[in-house]
Amino acid sequence: MGLPPIRRPGWLDDFAAFVARGNVVDLAVGVVIGAAFTTIVTSLVEDLLNPVIGLLVGGIDFSNLFVVLSGERGPSLAATRASGAAVLALGAFVNAVIKFVIVAFAVFWLVRLIRRVRAAPGAGKEPAAEEVLLREIRDELRAARGGAAGSVPAARVSGDRVSGDRASGDRASGDRASGDPGHGEAVAPPRPVP
Repeated sequence: MGLPPIRRPGWLDDFAAFVARGNVVDLAVGVVIGAAFTTIVTSLVEDLLNPVIGLLVGGIDFSNLFVVLSGERGPSLAATRASGAAVLALGAFVNAVIKFVIVAFAVFWLVRLIRRVRAAPGAGKEPAAEEVLLREIRDELRAARGGAAGSVPAARVSGDRVSGDRASGDRASGDRASGDPGHGEAVAPPRPVP
């Protein structure tokens, strides 16, 4: 009498496919790079910026800037905390804010660069299928009307909109008389002013 075979759960295959996707691998690389970037930012703040800021402010060492709420004040923040005193570590908070601003600024520029790369127009990029279709319809309408004075005005295709070329504001006289402005709307002829 043996044990029944152990079946492999279905979710395990889904999980393996999820982990193997490019997004998860990219995320893992981002986390590793982010951890390395954090150590660089920490060194920049604590070893370069804080001494300069402290010198400008009058020799204040931000790493040891703290307020004792209860207990005895020691020679440093670490010694005061080791003695069991309750402290407000204002310098550590200032360091954290400076680190956050630097990281946020770097991420801002990175995202901005990525958007520019993605938005860069591709050389020889084909027009969208909708744009091609609209151009074909325009050309067929022109051909059907024979390019006469009452023809459909040239259409400009930009983005998602198609607009008639009405920059000068004039319409063909044939359109006005027939009540058709050239884009499918019925318009009543103008009334005389009394």
